[in-house]
Amino acid sequence: MKEQLMKMLEERENEMIEIRRYLHENPELSFQEEKTATYIADFYKGKDVEIETNVGNGYGIVVTIKGSRPGKTVALRADFDALPIKEELDVPFKSKNEGVMHACGHDAHTAYLLVLADCLIQLKDQIQGNVKIIHQHAEEVPPGGAKSIVEAGYLDDVNAIFGIHVLPMAPAGTVGYHSGYSFNGRSYFKLHLQASGGHGSSPHKANDAIVAGAYFVTTVQTIVSRRVDPNSAGVVTIGSFDGKGSFNVIKDSIEIEGDIRYSDNDTKAIIEKEIHRIVRGTEELFGVTCELTYEPDYPPLYNDPEMTMFVADTLNEVKDQHIKEVKEFPKMSPSDDFAYYLEKVPGSYFYIGCTPKGVKEPYFNHHPKFDIDEDAILVAAKSVGHVVCNYLSKA
Repeated sequence: MKEQLMKMLEERENEMIEIRRYLHENPELSFQEEKTATYIADFYKGKDVEIETNVGNGYGIVVTIKGSRPGKTVALRADFDALPIKEELDVPFKSKNEGVMHACGHDAHTAYLLVLADCLIQLKDQIQGNVKIIHQHAEEVPPGGAKSIVEAGYLDDVNAIFGIHVLPMAPAGTVGYHSGYSFNGRSYFKLHLQASGGHGSSPHKANDAIVAGAYFVTTVQTIVSRRVDPNSAGVVTIGSFDGKGSFNVIKDSIEIEGDIRYSDNDTKAIIEKEIHRIVRGTEELFGVTCELTYEPDYPPLYNDPEMTMFVADTLNEVKDQHIKEVKEFPKMSPSDDFAYYLEKVPGSYFYIGCTPKGVKEPYFNHHPKFDIDEDAILVAAKSVGHVVCNYLSKA
């Protein structure tokens, strides 16, 4: 079966590229991917599979491929939302939607998984077990689509889950992996600070919100330097300080918004606890009133060590001309809601090198000039195909 699958994927490489370019040309933002979801659903029409649409809190799609013999169920996920970025890439298939771009590679993710799924459907009589294909909406914007799909029970019968992300950290043909905590978790906060305004000439008759806010901004920077274990990673970013006013007026209120990143759940708890403590201290020290909104977005992404080694061993053992190198990648600071799936079932999220040919310093994901070597799409399809075949044959 594996040999048949690989041959089918190779024969359909151009189709994967065409799908990717169509999606790239027609991107849609998170929770607004109606046409993309219709395109995906139409791809499966007439095929011998179970299709569920409008899954979770948006336009998610779950396709279940049932094998001819009982066995375990493996899930595969690809996201399909785009970003609010004006594309600066000069390609024939440039985005037609002004200010919206597939700047993260989700177009490539969807393209490989559609064709891989179709090939598996054609080979379902040889499959022992089941394959659940998750086309996920809204990865880029919290609360994301993954959490709602998990909460709806779509992973309740799943034994393992795998996914990939294209990254321009290596050339096409390279597959990367990382065991354990691999992507950071993320939280959002907003602080509304209420004081009492006044005239700039009479500070003793007012209570300055900007001074109190500046104290908060400075103090929260000590959380990482003095409260977080140096062997862990934590970041506190103040992204917005809204204190605009007149130069000679003492502001009565401000709003501060920030982004929190953490490498593990212990660090997550420490940072959240310390921010609440500093807010209480700011109120007491400056006599102001604070209203804090603190929302955990995505948890840290934890790759099951056994599953990750299974992926690495599988791809190291195959003799595949398109998979040229399998190596460990470093732990990375972005976040991804694939982490919710991995909290539910063991699995691994691994990486497909996609640095464009001849480029020494590629633009990273989320850049308006982000691009991929389209050879990486076949590498993604074959890598995941090898993993699925090995997992179900050994289940």
